[in-house]
Amino acid sequence: MMSERALILDFGGVVTRTLFETHDITERTLGLPQGSLTWRGPFDIATDPLWVAMQNREITERDYWLTRAGEIGRMVGESWTDMQTFVRRARGTEPELVLRPEARYSILRAKEAGLKLAILSNELDLFYGVEFRKRFPLIDLFDVIVDATYTKILKPDPRAYEQVLSELGLPREACVFVDDQKKNIEGAEDVGLPHVHFDVTRPAESYARALAMLGL
Repeated sequence: MMSERALILDFGGVVTRTLFETHDITERTLGLPQGSLTWRGPFDIATDPLWVAMQNREITERDYWLTRAGEIGRMVGESWTDMQTFVRRARGTEPELVLRPEARYSILRAKEAGLKLAILSNELDLFYGVEFRKRFPLIDLFDVIVDATYTKILKPDPRAYEQVLSELGLPREACVFVDDQKKNIEGAEDVGLPHVHFDVTRPAESYARALAMLGL
């Protein structure tokens, strides 16, 4: 068994509940009638042709969320042209409500077992804002945060994975990377980084698999 190991997590959707799962919080926070938001992404693809287009790579993940941000902005009579506005207005006041319970359990379990913890995100501060991150439960337990908001290197670029490994100071075989986007998992495959393709509809299973791969 390798002495030092690390769990490397994507942030949005893996550590946090997806925006699909928190429509109730979004509606409450923005003062929208309950049930205003009907698109459910991977939880019910029939409600969300735009999500299907994104999965088919006809549009990017950013295009998808910018479209949704624009729609919700119009619902509250504002013009939202970036994702940050949406995320901060929808959930900025209640970071603890958007933390996945399964993520809380797994992060604490990994920490107790002496594993290192890292976040490898394409848009942590860009989407959530610095204040949200600073107030986010458990954020202080992470040894390394590599955020493309600052590095400008987006997964699946091989350099993103190499950077987090370099900051952890560990060989790739001592790490497991967890992400919910297929293209980012393919990026990890390309650099030989052990990985779990996170299923947002089955978070407990995905976390259990990642912990098992790390010997827990």
